[in-house]
Amino acid sequence: MSNFVLTKQHLREVLIFCFNWKKSAAEAHRMLAEVYGDTTPTDKSCREWFRCFKDGDFSVEDKPRSGQPKKFEDKELEALLEEDQSQTQEELAESLRV
Repeated sequence: MSNFVLTKQHLREVLIFCFNWKKSAAEAHRMLAEVYGDTTPTDKSCREWFRCFKDGDFSVEDKPRSGQPKKFEDKELEALLEEDQSQTQEELAESLRV
């Protein structure tokens, strides 16, 4: 059984790969949809990422946003999921106190 966990960062890195292969954002979206199904970013999101790449921004991390701060760190959630991937949202929320 594979331990691979699909992340937004991985999908964005795949978009960079497609961009470097001179694929269009639409082609990249179709390729991702074929492989990853419902977890694929929207066509609009793919176009926005390609616009960033064309501007020379190849960072795949989320940019800080205004608004309510995070209630927990992603690493905490990832650690809980590594322990037991079958946990429900309610169990995870209770563990994270959110």
